[in-house]
Amino acid sequence: MFNDIGPLELVTIVVLAVLVFGPDKLPKVIQDVMRTIRKIREFSESAKQDIRQELGPEFKDFEFEDLNPKTFLRKHLDNDELGLKEIRNGFDLKKEMAEVTDAVHSRDADPGTSGSAGGRIDMTKKPEDPGRDERPAFDPDAT
Repeated sequence: MFNDIGPLELVTIVVLAVLVFGPDKLPKVIQDVMRTIRKIREFSESAKQDIRQELGPEFKDFEFEDLNPKTFLRKHLDNDELGLKEIRNGFDLKKEMAEVTDAVHSRDADPGTSGSAGGRIDMTKKPEDPGRDERPAFDPDAT
């Protein structure tokens, strides 16, 4: 629960608790806090059991931790039933991008090469310079 609290922070919390509550009231405060935490845990466990009963027997393997999106995706994408690992390993991004670039520039791609310029694709946006006689568009509302 408190995995990220170091020893120095723990000592600081204890010293502050002694200073705020005093040494004679501190044990009662700790008991009250522990009792409250215990009641909250019991309440959450009973709520989980009620939800599981309402969902029925087909959701007997339901875990509330699966509601976390990261856990849900990791659980469903890590299993190899979908064959995602073969798809991921068989996909060559450079080759696909070279084919798309060649198709956009209406060039015929050689099946032996992986695109123009030795597999390197220039994806930078180049500014379009108007010709010498052409003027850029004028917008009177923009000025």
